[in-house]
Amino acid sequence: MAQQRKYVNGSNLLVGLGGKAFGHCTTHTSTFTTETTDTKVKPPKSQAASSSGLWKGKRVTGLAVQVKCDGLQFHNEAETGFKDLLAVWKEGGVVELVLFEREHDETPYCSGNFVITTLENTAPAGADATYSATLDNDGEVDVDPTKIDLLSAND
Repeated sequence: MAQQRKYVNGSNLLVGLGGKAFGHCTTHTSTFTTETTDTKVKPPKSQAASSSGLWKGKRVTGLAVQVKCDGLQFHNEAETGFKDLLAVWKEGGVVELVLFEREHDETPYCSGNFVITTLENTAPAGADATYSATLDNDGEVDVDPTKIDLLSAND
């Protein structure tokens, strides 16, 4: 019997702020970045004319997480929406952001303090108004891949 493939349904992965998920969110992107510096040493004396001195190594100097969200603006939003994000942005404060699987908000796979670095309000004529937000980590972020218990696309 062939094993059934279980692909991740993006609708089951959510972003939360202040105990509420981002409402009417259409998409979010999490980017985990590694900052590095090149290391290069001279080859040992015993390796005259060797190409080993041409190869660079890498050393990790920093880690960063950036989360981008897009959503539809909704007047009666019960979850976190553009108005909430705008209020947080206005204060210039730090917020706790969580990335979690639907129905598992108590065990996020990524959480930490973030700052809203951009907040965009798009209101085209005759179409739905949308928002976009970019949040960058402020300090250490707890990332725990073991807390990802992804649901199948059929769930």
